[in-house]
This record gives sequence, C-alpha cells and structure tokens, in this order.
Amino acid sequence: MTKLKLCIVWNGQMSLIVSRYVNIQVNSVAVLVNLSLEKTNKVKIVRSGLVPDLIDVLKSGSPEAQEHACGALFSLALDDHNKTAIGVLGALQPLMHMLRSGSERTRHDSALALYHLSLIQSNKTKLVKIGSVPVLLSMVKSGHMTGRVFLILCNLASGSDGRAAMLDSGAVDCLVKLLKGSELDEPTREGCVAVLYGLSQAGLRFKGLAKAAGAVEELAKVERTANGLTREKARKMSEMLKRGSEEEQEEVDWEALLDSGFMTRTKFRFGGGKDGSCVNSSEF
Repeated sequence: MTKLKLCIVWNGQMSLIVSRYVNIQVNSVAVLVNLSLEKTNKVKIVRSGLVPDLIDVLKSGSPEAQEHACGALFSLALDDHNKTAIGVLGALQPLMHMLRSGSERTRHDSALALYHLSLIQSNKTKLVKIGSVPVLLSMVKSGHMTGRVFLILCNLASGSDGRAAMLDSGAVDCLVKLLKGSELDEPTREGCVAVLYGLSQAGLRFKGLAKAAGAVEELAKVERTANGLTREKARKMSEMLKRGSEEEQEEVDWEALLDSGFMTRTKFRFGGGKDGSCVNSSEF
C-alpha cells in the first residue's frame, strides 16, 4: 500500500474513532486493533496520531469501545519504538483506571499494556508520579488480578524511584503478609518473592523493613518448599538479611569505647605529633 493510501486509511480511522455514534466508534476501534496486529503497522499507527483518539475512547467511550481501545494500546505497546510516545501522550492514567473497571478483557489488556509500557524508565517514573503504586498494592491485597499486577510491580521495583515509592507505600509489609497466608497459591508466592527481590536492591532500608515484617522466617519457608528461580531469590535475600544481622552484632560500641578511655590514649595517632602531621587512619 502506498504512503498516500495509508494516510487516507489512517485519517478515515481517526474520524470514525471519534464518532458520536456508538456502533461506528466500536467498529472503527475494532478495525484498528486488527490493523495493529500487523507488526509493520504498529509504528505507523502511533505516528499517524491515532493514540490521542484511543485515549479519548478510554476516558469517555462506550464499554465495548474501551475494551477495544485497551486491546489496541496493548498491541501498540509491544513495539519498543512506541513505548515512550504512548506514555508521553498520556495513556498511563486512563489505563490505570481501566485496570480497575470494565470487563475482564478490558482489565486484562490494560494490565498487559501497562506491563509493556513500564519496561522503560520514563514510563516507570510517570506511573510513580500519577500514584499508581498504592493502587497496585491495594489490588494485590484484595487478590484482584494479582498475577498481572505483580508483573507491573516487578518492573517498578527495578527502578530506584519505583522502589522508593513502593517502600513508602508499605509494599514489604504487604507482600510478607501475603507470604504468611495459609491459602497462598504458587503463582502468588512466586510474584511476592519476585517483587521482594526487586525491592531488596534498596539495601539497608529494605533490610530494616523486611526484618520488621518478619520476612526472615517466611523466606526460610520459601527456601524449603519452593523450586527453581523462586527458591534461589529467597535464598539470596535470606543471606543478605542474615549478613546484615551479623554485621550489626559486630558493630563497635562507640559509647563504651569512649568510656573506656581508649580514644584518649590514642588521640595523638589521629591528630599527629608535635610537628602537626597526620598519621594514616589505617593504623587505627
């Protein structure tokens, strides 16, 4: 198809997607979904300016049209060249809204669209800024679409701003409580461990929160009963938390050391002798 014909097709689709007639809008968005399935069309559709119209459908279209629009954005988000543009154009907020409403298909496609869009840092940052983390954690707590939500949380936990937002929102406590549940299924356990592993890259802050939430005991259980990658992640986190405990036990009691008079006896080793020279601190 020539570029001129493609322009005519895209312009025609644009006018139909924004139609005030429900059936026309639904059918035109459904056609766009089918067109987006062709790999060569994905970038062309985004560059043609149709994404803002899809976003408008998410905001004010009929439920059926919204379902198709989520499917179209999911399909378009599969192409790495489109991820930044879709985020910049404002699709993240309405997709988050669709994640909690509409049909099962709408929620499924919006979750997968958010997963693929959150693979890049700029969209992770945007999701944090629009307040997605508390919403996603509340969905995990309620057991709503946990498998797909865990995918998004894993992406967010891979970035420093996402980790910080999740730690601020009580993610560690939330996930450890899920691990303690008596009716925990294997996919949920794998998701909890995967997200916790991402959060563990936060270092000391994660250690403190994890210990306070009782993660040491729960991770030990996962080590004994899980298999494969889940078991390995639990083992690494357990080792990190134990290592932190050992280091804390070995810390010098500086107050007792000062009381003992040790610092007085060694003051010249820090301040130097009469010539004012400083001795290398490694001697201490």
